[in-house]
Amino acid sequence: MSIEFLITSLIVVVSPGTGALFTIATGLTRGARASIVSAFGCTLGILPHLAAAITGLAAIMHASALAFNVIKYLGVAYLLYMAWMTLKETGTLRADQNVPEKTVFQTIMHAVLINILNPKLTIFFFAFLPQFIHPNGADTLAQMLALSGIFMLMTFVVFALYGVFASLMRQHVISSPRVLRWMRRGFAAGFAALGAKLAFEQR
Repeated sequence: MSIEFLITSLIVVVSPGTGALFTIATGLTRGARASIVSAFGCTLGILPHLAAAITGLAAIMHASALAFNVIKYLGVAYLLYMAWMTLKETGTLRADQNVPEKTVFQTIMHAVLINILNPKLTIFFFAFLPQFIHPNGADTLAQMLALSGIFMLMTFVVFALYGVFASLMRQHVISSPRVLRWMRRGFAAGFAALGAKLAFEQR
């Protein structure tokens, strides 16, 4: 394992994206435990992309504009849906104490879906990881699984830290309708901006 892989992976993980935004929003409105569950779900959402890379689906997506665009626009639609629901107070940033808490399963599935609909993760596994796999070394599949495991561990730890830090600010947010309103608008704009950015992504 090279230091270049660790540094580049860390840069990719800490860069704000949909998973980080969702985890932070969850920490702000539902506390540390829920944010850690969200971080776990976002990490699980990496597995389909890893499986796609291993089975060769990533190569198909990389070569096929149609396959890439189908996944991309599904992701864009879901991000815009997240923005709209957040703005309507029925999404991630709903702090109404009378609203039933999401179950662990619901939170995980929501987080998994966010990362499944991110085609750039598949391209990441297809274009980035192979650069650090030695063809003359040990089994290439084992190498890929090991590097992917490190990337996933980084993702979980960083997202969990984001969420726990956000949870420490929770009381300041939910106790002030004005702050919550602006936070809601900010997160809705964030989801919309990420959707717009994804819409213009190229293979």
